[in-house]
Amino acid sequence: MSRTTPPRPLDVTALFPRLAPLARTATRLHPRAGSPSRHDSSVGGPLLWPADEPWPHCDDPHTWEQVTAAFSLEEERQDRGIPAPGASEQPDGSGADEAGDGEWPLDDMADADQPWPGGPIAMLPVAQLYARDVPLLRPPGQTEADLLQVLWCPFDHPAHPRTALFWRSAASVTDVLGSPPEPPAVEYPGYLPQPCLLSPEEVTEYPHFMELGKELRDELTDWNRWRSAEGAVDDSYAAAPEDFYKTTLSVSPGWKAGGWTRWGLTDPMPRSCSTCGTAMDPLLTIATTEWNRGTRNWAPEGDGARDPLPPGVPPANYTRIDLARGYDLQLHVCPVSPDHPHLELVQ
Repeated sequence: MSRTTPPRPLDVTALFPRLAPLARTATRLHPRAGSPSRHDSSVGGPLLWPADEPWPHCDDPHTWEQVTAAFSLEEERQDRGIPAPGASEQPDGSGADEAGDGEWPLDDMADADQPWPGGPIAMLPVAQLYARDVPLLRPPGQTEADLLQVLWCPFDHPAHPRTALFWRSAASVTDVLGSPPEPPAVEYPGYLPQPCLLSPEEVTEYPHFMELGKELRDELTDWNRWRSAEGAVDDSYAAAPEDFYKTTLSVSPGWKAGGWTRWGLTDPMPRSCSTCGTAMDPLLTIATTEWNRGTRNWAPEGDGARDPLPPGVPPANYTRIDLARGYDLQLHVCPVSPDHPHLELVQ
C-alpha cells in the first residue's frame, strides 16, 4: 500500500533562495507490520543470505551488570505473535534448541563465569533494501550491488546496538541460507524489530537549521520574511520562526535512506571517514517512531486509521524499536569506498 507525505505548506526556496542548492532527495521507507519474504525490502524480515557465507556474529564482550536481565528472543516473539523464522532444524541438521557458535542456553547464562551472555552473539536482521525500491542505494565502485542488508547485535555497545552493513548483488545469491543462527536473548525488547513491509516514497529535504551558515540562519529567524508567505505560517511561530522550518520544511522524521542528518540531541559534529578523512554521507536512519508531536505534519495522509497499533505501543512506533529512549540511529558511509568503516550516530 502506497503512502504519501502531505505536501509541504509552502515552497521554502521561494522565500529563501539560498536553500535551493542545498536540496537533497531522501527516501522515506514507511515500514508497517507485515509478513516480508527474503525477496522483499523490509525491516526485521528474513535476509537473502548466501548459504556459503558465514552469518555475522558480534565477538565483543557482553557484560551483564546483574541489575536487569536480558529478554528471551523466543518469548518476545511469542508475546508479539511473530512467527519464528526458518525451519525447526539448522542447515547442518542439528536441533534449533542446541547452543552453537559460542551461544549459551538461557538456563546457563546466569551461572556463567564469563561476561554474559557468553561467546559470540549472532546478529539480528534489521533492514533489507533492494535498489529497485530505493534507487539511491548504490555503493561507490560496486555498480552490480543492488541489495543492502543491515544487522545489529541486540546488546548495547556502549549505548545502542552495534550495526553491520553488507552490500551484494541479489542475482548472485542462488543458494539461500534457510535458518540463520540467532541470539538467545536481546538486551531490551526494543532491540527486536517487528517484521515490516515498506512503502518507499521520495521527498525533498533541506539541512537542519543548526547545519546552516550564519546568514541563512539569520534569514530563517526573521519573522518578516515568513509573513510574506500569506498565512502559510501560523502567528504562533512569530517568536521563533526557525522552529517551523525545523519541524515542517527541513528534515523528514522516521525511517529513511539518504537525505540530511537529523540533529537535536547534540549540536552538529564532523562526520569524517576514519580511514581516509572524507566527509561521510547519510545512508540509513533507523527510527524509534515515524513521527512525534512536533513532526505530526509529516504523517502520511490517513495513516493512523489504517495502521492501528496494539494498546501500550507508543504512537507511530510501527517497528517496535526503541533506541536510546526514543531517539534514532543514523548510519553514515564513506563515499570513497564501501569497505571503509561506517559511522553510527544517535540523535
